[in-house]
Formats: sequence, C-alpha cells, structure tokens
Amino acid sequence: MSKHSKKSAESNILDDTNFRQQDRDLFLALMGQKNDVEVEDKSTVTPGTLLRGRIVEITKDHVVVDVGLKSEGLVPIEEFSDPSIVELDGEIEVYLDQAEDEHGQIVLSREKAERQRQWEFILDHCVEGSIVKGKVLRKVKGGLMVDIGMEAFLPGSQIDNKRIKNLDEYIGHTYEFKILKINAERKNVVVSRRELLEAERMTKKAELLETIEVGEVRVGVVKNITDFGVFLDLDGIDGLLHITDMTWKRIKHPSEMVQVGDELEVVILSIDKEKGRVALGLKQKEANPWEHIEEKYPPGTRVRGKIVNLLPYGAFIELEPGIEGLIHVSEMSWVKNITDPSEVVQKGIEVEAIVLSIQKDEGKISLGIKQTEHNPWDQVSDKYPIGNNVKVEIKSLTNYGAFVELEPGVEGLIHISDISWIKKVSHPSELFNKGDIVEACVLSVDTENKKITLGIKQLADNPWHSIEKKLPIGSVVRGVVTKITAFGAFVELEGGIEGLIHVTELSDQAFGKVEDVVEKGSQVTAKVIKIDPEHKKISLSIKEVALQKNPSHYDDIVVKPKKKGDKKKKEEEEDEVEVEEEESLS
Repeated sequence: MSKHSKKSAESNILDDTNFRQQDRDLFLALMGQKNDVEVEDKSTVTPGTLLRGRIVEITKDHVVVDVGLKSEGLVPIEEFSDPSIVELDGEIEVYLDQAEDEHGQIVLSREKAERQRQWEFILDHCVEGSIVKGKVLRKVKGGLMVDIGMEAFLPGSQIDNKRIKNLDEYIGHTYEFKILKINAERKNVVVSRRELLEAERMTKKAELLETIEVGEVRVGVVKNITDFGVFLDLDGIDGLLHITDMTWKRIKHPSEMVQVGDELEVVILSIDKEKGRVALGLKQKEANPWEHIEEKYPPGTRVRGKIVNLLPYGAFIELEPGIEGLIHVSEMSWVKNITDPSEVVQKGIEVEAIVLSIQKDEGKISLGIKQTEHNPWDQVSDKYPIGNNVKVEIKSLTNYGAFVELEPGVEGLIHISDISWIKKVSHPSELFNKGDIVEACVLSVDTENKKITLGIKQLADNPWHSIEKKLPIGSVVRGVVTKITAFGAFVELEGGIEGLIHVTELSDQAFGKVEDVVEKGSQVTAKVIKIDPEHKKISLSIKEVALQKNPSHYDDIVVKPKKKGDKKKKEEEEDEVEVEEEESLS
C-alpha cells in the first residue's frame, strides 16, 4: 500500500463515524509491513522503537531475533499469540524493550509491538462514536474486555439495556460496539453495546408506534413485575399490563399468573404516541363473565360457592371463575353479633348463600348466609305483643340501660328511665348484675330495625298519679334522710317516694349547715307543703311541724341515728346504775 493510498483510506474512514470493522485483515497487513521509515543508524535506536528482525533460533523459552544491532535479542515465546509465525528465518516485528540488560542482552517484546500496532490501528481508523465489531474476551473488575483490534473496556453499565444476571454468558460472543472514549495518553478505549441497543430500540419503538393499532393482539415478553402490574417488551416498545386487566378473577399480585421471561399474547387497549405508552390487556381475550350477571344471578337466587378470602368486614365467595361475591359480617347470622367472619366460615369451605344485590358496573355481588335460615324476628310481634310481661336475662349493662335477651337472637333494651317510677338511677348496675333474670313489660317492637324496648317500672302503677290523694298538702309524714346537699335534705317516705326539705324549711333558727339539724339516716317528721306530680317533686318542712307543736327542741321531730360511741356510752351508764343499785342493796 502506497503512502498516498493509505492516507486516502484513512481520510475516508475517519469521515465515516459508522465504520464497521469486518475483520482484522488490515491490522494484520500493517503488522506484516516494513517500517515506513528505515532506521539507518541502528546504534542510535532507543527503547520504545519498533524494529523488524529475523528469527535465527527457537528455544524452549525464547525466540532469538536478529534486528541488526550489535547483538541478537530475546523474545519470550509466550508472547506470540499466533504460533504459526514462529519459524526459522521468518521475519517479525518486535518492540525494543531494553537496549541492553545486566547481562548485555538486548530485550525485545512481540506483545508490546502488537499493542503499539493495535493502538496505531485504532487511531488511524476509529474516532469516538465509531461503530466497531469485537469479541468479548474475559471478565474484569467493573465490566468486560473486548477485542476490537486491540483490547477495549466495556463497563458493566454499558453491556446491555436489560438487567444482567450473569456476565459469563457474554464471553466468547461477538457484538457490535460504539466507541465512547479514546484516551491517547493512557492508550485505552472505552466502548458501549447498550447505546447501540437503545438506538435500535428507539428506532423500533418509533416504527411500532406508527403501525400499532388499538384492538390488535401482540406477543410480548415479561420484563418486569410490580405490585400494580406487568411490563412487557413488545419488540421495541414497553407496554403496561395492569393487574386489573390480567384476569376477570381477583388476584393479589401479578406474580400469581406470570413470571419474568414469559411470552404473552395481549390486546392493545390504548396508545399514547406523545408519551410512548401502550396499555395492554390479557383478560380482554376472553368473554366478560359479568356481561349477563344480572340474568344469571338475580336477587333472591340461592347459590353455592367456595370461600376464597376472609377480611375483617366479611368473606368473599367464588361463584364461578372470575365471579366473586361478598358476604358481609352483618349478613352472616340472625342471632349473633358477628365481628369476625372466621366465627362462621373458614377459607376453602363451600357454603350456600342468597344473592341480595348486584352492582354490575362496579363488579360487586352482595350475598347473605343468614337468609338461608329462618329469621326469628319474623314472629317477634306475635310472640311478644306490646303490654305483655316477660322474664328476660340481663346480657350487658350500659350507661343508658340494660340489654336483655328474650330468646336466642332476639334482644331488647330496658332504658334507665324505665327502671323505676320513684328512684333516681344513675347507672343500671346500682340495681342489676349481668346474668340476672328480671321481669319486664314489652313497651314497643320494631321488627324492621330489630329493636324491642321494655320497662320494669311499668309492672306497677305510677304512684305519682295518686300522690295528691295519698299525701295531701298539709299532711304530716315520717321518713328517713337519704341524702344531704348544700340546699337541703332528701327524705325517703313510705313507698319509696322522695321528698326534699329545703334548707329554709329545716328550722326557724339560724343554723349554718344542714347537718346542724339532720344527718343522713335521721328519722324526721315533716309536713307536706307542695306537690308537683309532673316533675315528680314533693316539698317538705320540719319547721312547720315544729311551729305547730311549739316544742322547746327538735328531739321528737328529728331522731338522729345512733353512733357506735353513743351505744357504748349508754352501756357504760347502764353498768354504773347497776353497780349503784347493788351497793345500796348491800
């Protein structure tokens, strides 16, 4: 090759950044050429020079080469990558490593000569951006080494445009690469395969977006699986198969149906050409089982299916592939308040249920188990007519009343206001305990809302209706003080009715406190001065009785309770009297 033709070829190659290296013939030809510049005075040759020489001897470890210097040089035999060129009298190119070692021997290198020629080859025929063909040689830290006429580094991030599980699968294979970086100072080259794959993918993607149509069936390969769906490679474009479009059945995760690498036939649902997005469907290849659901399962239909899932609010039952219904906890029993569906059903068992309602657009069917059994509330109105007295068991106590059971599955409420006509009850626990059997009167029945109200005080007549006749104003009554307040004292009269002696009606004297006149437990005599049946109030007065009798003190009107100390003192006084009597007799 002449200098002019070589220069012309270089120019054409450098202008073409898409140059594709078909083989290494040109490089091998360069290695077989003589130097463009002959070294006339070999005595001035310095280390680093490329020289041509003749093989004059071949030993076990070295090849002896005559390069025209004052002595012959040695080349380690393992540096010859191509053993066919090692023959006597053959000409080879070598690199002058040392002009003379400690033994006066010239040190030559075939390996460094090849590297030098390889580097010159790359500089002459490639630029950054050129596309070359190369063979993957081996793994190194951070990537792979590739033979492109010289060894180039392929970073791990530039090997492929997909996740790599094993680098070994690339070794020994030949691919096309793009030169990313040529470092003249370090004499190394960095290449990329990923950029070519991405460019090819973008080209295919653009072509596919132009030709693909909604409704088409395409084959895709599963690339990635997420919680919300599956990404498929449609030969150049990624499409999303959402979990809701995978099957008409209910699934928790896409991995229940597919694995990475699976091939799927999918339907094109929608295309966004601006964003390059494609929505895919798998279930759309089959008929929608919900299409005629209302005709197949009208409300009231008795169905049978397997429990496939339990949740805090109910159980899902599979009626057929792709069709599931919900049995809410409130629809599981007439007689029990179910809080956990596992109290009634278990996953995997078959049960019978009644279709309650269908929401076709939302893909929902409401079912009930209790509807397969007799509803005890259907006959409650006949069994427990209003006004009837019944014996019931107290099941629970609340601030506002007591819940009682009339029969299994039928409960009622005795409100706190219906416990007593005359007592002020703050909490039902003051009078009842859980498990007590009490008698009550049925006050109302609401079968639609499953409510029955009962009352205990209704078992007797309302004493306030005849209070004015029984305790007319001006009558004198006796009672026991049950409660002391700052404004007066409450007194329990005959029949359990309470009256109030206001602080101003205790005495005509100026007492500072109520306790100065009465104590809790005191027996008092008082006059009825006012009655208010509507608000269940009776006003009493001790002062009026005292004025009427005109006593010197209140001892006969107010009898305070005896204390333990008073009893002991009385006993001591009685003992002293007995002693005095015995002494007088003696």
